[in-house]
Amino acid sequence: MVRVPLSPQERRRGQRFGALLREARGDRSMVDVAAAAGVSAETLRKIETGRAPTPAFFTVAALAHALGLSLDGLAVACAEEDAEGGEQATAA
Repeated sequence: MVRVPLSPQERRRGQRFGALLREARGDRSMVDVAAAAGVSAETLRKIETGRAPTPAFFTVAALAHALGLSLDGLAVACAEEDAEGGEQATAA
């Protein structure tokens, strides 16, 4: 299976998502948050740094739960960034 390259908008959204997770994690260690979410610390590291800009839904949901974030809030924050970048946000 060949993956379609991500658009610049998708890459920016992934970077914004990672930044939101880093901010929400605060002083908690990456290992602690990853363990609470049931994902590896390497997975969390890749998401936070934008190297994994399109994580699976259940990974996003688990991380949001572990960090006390709302999925709706994350979606809105990422969509707002898309709108600020001059590109139209779309619902998937």
